[in-house]
Amino acid sequence: MVSHVHLIGIGGISMSGLAEILLKEGYTVSGSDMNSSLIIDKLKKQGANIYTEHKKENIQGADLIIYTDAISNDNPELLEAKKNGITTLDRGTFLGKLMKNYDKSIAVSGTHGKTTTTSMLATILNKSSLEPTILLGGELDEIGGNVKIGSRNLVLTEACEYKGNILKYQPTMAIILNMEEDHLDYFKNIDHIVDTFKEYANNLDEDGHLIINIDDKNAYKVIKDSKCNIVTFGINNKADYTAENISFTDEGYPKFVLNIKDKGKFPITLNVMGIHNVYNCLASIAAAHTYNVPVESIINSMQYYKGTHRRLETKGYINGIKIMDDYAHHPTEIKAALNALRKSTSQKLWCVFQPHTYSRTKLLLEQFSESFYEADKVIIADIYASREKDTGLIHSTSLVNLLKEKNVEAIYLKSFEEIKNYLFDNMEDGDVLVTMGAGNIYKLGELMLEESKKEAI
Repeated sequence: MVSHVHLIGIGGISMSGLAEILLKEGYTVSGSDMNSSLIIDKLKKQGANIYTEHKKENIQGADLIIYTDAISNDNPELLEAKKNGITTLDRGTFLGKLMKNYDKSIAVSGTHGKTTTTSMLATILNKSSLEPTILLGGELDEIGGNVKIGSRNLVLTEACEYKGNILKYQPTMAIILNMEEDHLDYFKNIDHIVDTFKEYANNLDEDGHLIINIDDKNAYKVIKDSKCNIVTFGINNKADYTAENISFTDEGYPKFVLNIKDKGKFPITLNVMGIHNVYNCLASIAAAHTYNVPVESIINSMQYYKGTHRRLETKGYINGIKIMDDYAHHPTEIKAALNALRKSTSQKLWCVFQPHTYSRTKLLLEQFSESFYEADKVIIADIYASREKDTGLIHSTSLVNLLKEKNVEAIYLKSFEEIKNYLFDNMEDGDVLVTMGAGNIYKLGELMLEESKKEAI
């Protein structure tokens, strides 16, 4: 009988959501992380005992250990648990078991757009009668953070493909947004990625639903042998849910006509930028409508969706300069974000990009070099190591050199302090600055805004 659960890496956005659910269910919860944060402070207030270092003594009294993929195999808490025969589960396996406690479960997967699509769908379902439990990989004001505890009717969660984690879930509805090369420190190539998504779809029961982007070139490989109910969405190909007559407002927000096969046409205007968000919106609508949320309610709910934190988020203004932040860390995501921003301004567009992990930067270097054409000026920061160690085989200057070869105005600056000073010296009234990356680059904009406030006093 499990009563005390210890989470290694409890401060992560996904792990913290699991911790909050466990606390709500009445378990004793402890955990460890290398850094303190607002998320950790929130969990402490809810009753979790959290350590800001990894030590074997931290797991004392625990009878179940859940660990994040970000930790190493020689983590002292994990080693101590295995030494003492305490059950250990990786985050993905535990989440898969948790999902079985709900009547319906929706897992949102794909190389890009998981957090945004899950957030859009969360906004719709949160205003429906389904009373969902929601686990997000970001923070959404609609639910007051990254998790909402609802009923056992339905759970909605993101499903990351890294290390084949999607194969550990058995949702009643799976959403596949897109399939591209990423996480190549685990996957061999695109075929390995597509085969994993194919197996994921094949795991769905006959009465399950697969919501899939039919515009993705690998979609047919996934659905051709699937035994479940197939629901398609797209823009360029015939689908069950399509967007027609797409245009953009002056702010860069997409407007389109939603065409639901055999159900009618409905005008929609989004409050978030970019053509990629039309796809995310279509996926959300298809999922909610398939689970019998009325289309009028769906469209009405979408007007309340203003975006998730760290997804083309406006952080503030400095002397007429707009400061924004985005989580983009893959070439396709960078292109989509910059394309969306370009449609929203005719002024100079600055991009400060922090590459995420050495392996991704090295293996996708050429693709990264093709992603910044919409920016007028690009600054590349040091690579954010995350779970990796620096092998010396790749450096941010490698990307800068390639960008220059492609006539992109790019420079490398090492520290946030150097970048901040350079920007203050060179940006002008009306310019737009976006910080990009999955690491801590968002802190740069916050640093600049804080400094500008102090100067104004």
